[in-house]
Amino acid sequence: MTLIVHRIGPACTVQDQGRTGYLDQGLSRSGAADVMALYEGAALLGNAPDCAALEMAGIGGEFEATVPTAIALTGAPMQASIDGSPVLWNASHQMEVGQRLVIGSVQQGSYGYLHLGGGVETEMTLGSRAAHLTARIGRAVRAGDRLPAPGAGTTGLKLRADDRFSGGLLRVVASFQTALFDEGTLARFTRTTFYRGARANRMGMQLDSEGDGFAAKGQLDILSEVITPGDIQMTGTGAPFILLPECQTTGGYPRIATVLPCDLPRAAQTPAGGEVRFEFVSMEQAVTLQAAFDAELARIPGRVEPLVRDPHDIPDLLSYQLISGMISATE
Repeated sequence: MTLIVHRIGPACTVQDQGRTGYLDQGLSRSGAADVMALYEGAALLGNAPDCAALEMAGIGGEFEATVPTAIALTGAPMQASIDGSPVLWNASHQMEVGQRLVIGSVQQGSYGYLHLGGGVETEMTLGSRAAHLTARIGRAVRAGDRLPAPGAGTTGLKLRADDRFSGGLLRVVASFQTALFDEGTLARFTRTTFYRGARANRMGMQLDSEGDGFAAKGQLDILSEVITPGDIQMTGTGAPFILLPECQTTGGYPRIATVLPCDLPRAAQTPAGGEVRFEFVSMEQAVTLQAAFDAELARIPGRVEPLVRDPHDIPDLLSYQLISGMISATE
């Protein structure tokens, strides 16, 4: 089963949960910028959460079904229609042979996801289907490509998405170089409201703010060390960058803090100009927060519900105001 790609936006790639075990060889994990969107799509189709999906950065494309195809749409909400009829985001739908799915630009957030029944089965490399453009593993999807998938999935389901598409508070823990920033600088860092800048991709996102930059003591003498997604590097101008899935594996810029993995979907989905703030938590608090996030991912399949509800299955049907405004039987 395949979808033919007739039109596609730039920097759209196939992503799963990424590849692990290669950091010591200079290869970061890559994988979806919003891992929660993978779990949501899996729940809507009955897929495994490690299935790959098409990640669309800012804008989607046009796709044609060559066979009956189950799809789901998650992540940053985008305009979407099948043969001209609008379809609900955060839901699974059935496409028949020859039908065309059109996905427009994001309405909120940064990354939208198109899932297929059974997952997108592109070539596996080092245990993952995730494209890693900076490492030249895979490539961006182009017009004329086909997205293969093994079979059907459940459709006609919807899911209320977690609100993570407007920026907001990001919890952080101290990094290797946090101690190089004095107390006044750290306090100012947590008081500052940052805005997602124009420079952003799957490697990282720049944050802008008013006022002076954030400098560490002796930052020109820092040796390159291992870095991971979520690290917040301070460049020579004092502007912070949050590193994302395709970040480099070593670096010498000072890191003021590290975003918790459970908050990385919110960070990555912050739209251009969106506000971001930071709050330090202890390592014990971070472990508790991450465990709660992992438990929430496991509960997502239990939150799906029918796209169209049968009135016989609505126990409180009489509480719905089905008719309003009636004041007279003759008027």
